[in-house]
Amino acid sequence: MTGIETILTFIVAAIASLFMAWAIGAGSSGSTPFAPAVGANAISVMRAGLIVGVLGFLGAVLQGANVTEAVGAELIGGVTLSATAAIIGLITAAVLVAIGVFAGYPIATAFTVTGAIVGVGIAMGGDPAWVKYGEILTLWTLTPFVGGGIAYATARLLRDESIPERLLTAGLAGIIGVIIANIGFAFLGPSDGQGSVAGTLGPGLGFSTLFGFDVGRIVLTLAIAAIAAALLWLDLGRNREVGQRHFLLVLGALVAFSAGGSQVGLAIGPLVPLIGETSIPLIALLVGGGFGLLLGSWTGAPRMIKAIAQDYASMGPRRSIAALIPSFAIAQVAVAFGIPVSFNQIIVSAIVGSGLAAGDAGVSQKKMVYTVLAWIGSLILSFVIAFGVYSLITLF
Repeated sequence: MTGIETILTFIVAAIASLFMAWAIGAGSSGSTPFAPAVGANAISVMRAGLIVGVLGFLGAVLQGANVTEAVGAELIGGVTLSATAAIIGLITAAVLVAIGVFAGYPIATAFTVTGAIVGVGIAMGGDPAWVKYGEILTLWTLTPFVGGGIAYATARLLRDESIPERLLTAGLAGIIGVIIANIGFAFLGPSDGQGSVAGTLGPGLGFSTLFGFDVGRIVLTLAIAAIAAALLWLDLGRNREVGQRHFLLVLGALVAFSAGGSQVGLAIGPLVPLIGETSIPLIALLVGGGFGLLLGSWTGAPRMIKAIAQDYASMGPRRSIAALIPSFAIAQVAVAFGIPVSFNQIIVSAIVGSGLAAGDAGVSQKKMVYTVLAWIGSLILSFVIAFGVYSLITLF
């Protein structure tokens, strides 16, 4: 192709990517992070949509590289995705996600994008990346059990009257502090990677290593955890309900940030093989993808926030806290390992787990069955459609 043709083709692919980013922002990263907080009446639906859009944008720029590169280069072997393949894969996935948004069912975005990209890759003659598929399938399979299990256990502990609730909640804040100290950020790492607060600043404290462990990193991690726990302890002491609401909003913000870092890769990952022909830096793709997430959150997320917050379980502050903690942890694991994961799956599993801690708690079993079927169906359907459309186009 000539230079002009290459640029025009990339523009079409970028528009398809923006559509995908909007659909994700409206249906996954934009709706799920604050859904438990909305269910607990800690924040309004519209305000949640506005805030999550900004936080998702920041997460996309600061944490989005790992998943973006994985989606663009690691889902298929032996071939490099063409512009046509990227366009077909993105449009297929985006349409399915958009249908879920308007139907009120949270389609798993990671399932649709993975299925579509693998579908067009196989249609191009590529080889299945079995090792990567094993990693993805492992996380997808464990997420409902681990996330739901942790949420269930946390909710039960928070309901246990024999354990001081203020002490336990402050301890949970300390665990969140440990995670924050060790998650990766682009601005703290090398040009081709990410670095954490504890990992970057800890060695500068002057401590030596002990049994192969960086003592400075451990000390800084514990200090951040102690500060987080102390702040919430004091806040709960002033007013328990207000303190719980503040903790919920912080957790929702962290999950929204993590959603941007994970979900942006699903939208712009297929463009990665194309940027070599255009000399466009990856950061530009991350900014563009983050902008698409922001638009989706602001324009389409309120509908899905309501669906998740009200239709799956009757959420109170304790159960909402229990749902958001494992959601944040699992999201950061996915970001660190560059594994595409669906936030709908993470949040819904955690919400159901925390809801069951109260003895069903209004969990809609019928809704859950439809949702699981939609997850599985979207993976299969996206693969079949993308494979079929690309095969038909190449025939002509």
